[in-house]
Amino acid sequence: MRCLLTGRDGQVGWDLERLLDDVVATDRARLDLSGTAISERVSEVRPEVIINAAAYTAVDKAESEKDLAMRVNGIAPGILAEEAKRLGALLVHYSTDYIFDGKKKGAYVEDDAPNPLSVYGASKLEGERRIVASGCRYLILRTSWVYSARGRNFFLTIKNAKQPLRVVDDQRGVPTSSRFLAEHTIALLKRNAQGVLHLVPSGATTWYGFAREILGENAAITPIRSSEYPTAARRPANSVLDNRRAQALLGVTLPDWRDVFAAVR
Repeated sequence: MRCLLTGRDGQVGWDLERLLDDVVATDRARLDLSGTAISERVSEVRPEVIINAAAYTAVDKAESEKDLAMRVNGIAPGILAEEAKRLGALLVHYSTDYIFDGKKKGAYVEDDAPNPLSVYGASKLEGERRIVASGCRYLILRTSWVYSARGRNFFLTIKNAKQPLRVVDDQRGVPTSSRFLAEHTIALLKRNAQGVLHLVPSGATTWYGFAREILGENAAITPIRSSEYPTAARRPANSVLDNRRAQALLGVTLPDWRDVFAAVR
């Protein structure tokens, strides 16, 4: 199954390239999603599966770079979807918990109404909508709080930070390793999964709880409220994703986020 992978230098793309067999992996130099050569590159490869692991992920910076965020996260996925439909290919696309506003008390299911609070969230939602509108075969995987042992992410920031630290404790979500995402994406492909799925480990925590897991209970970390750490982009207070639909398709119980993290640290 010939696959075109975007974002090979990103966290998820890096892991996917090492797990896929017949793959043409591209970085920004070979396939710039903010550019105009997307259709041309897809036509050259003629893949059976397109996996879009590239994205504009600078959540706060997106507030001042709205057009760029929308081109990469909103418009480009729509173009990839059109090419997938033309070729009869499947498009796998990663989306985010930040399409929700965080007002729900429980975990978000796939059919809950989105209402993003930030430019980043709105751009990712636009990407989803353009994919669905294209009529192509698609698998949209919403995930959250992605980290790995490489790149830029919360795990490495906290691991390498000087203590004492102050970390937000009123935003809840599910830390998800890039390896977890890559492995379970491939498992879903083998089961011919399509549609929209929430792909995260089980359980949930806050950024403060995650920091405690990273540094240990004896670390000098103080929990604070979001209002004490202002950012350009608003974050949802609750962005926990319900993964039961993915579990049913995979036929497994997805592990707790702590167990997933233990394999990375």
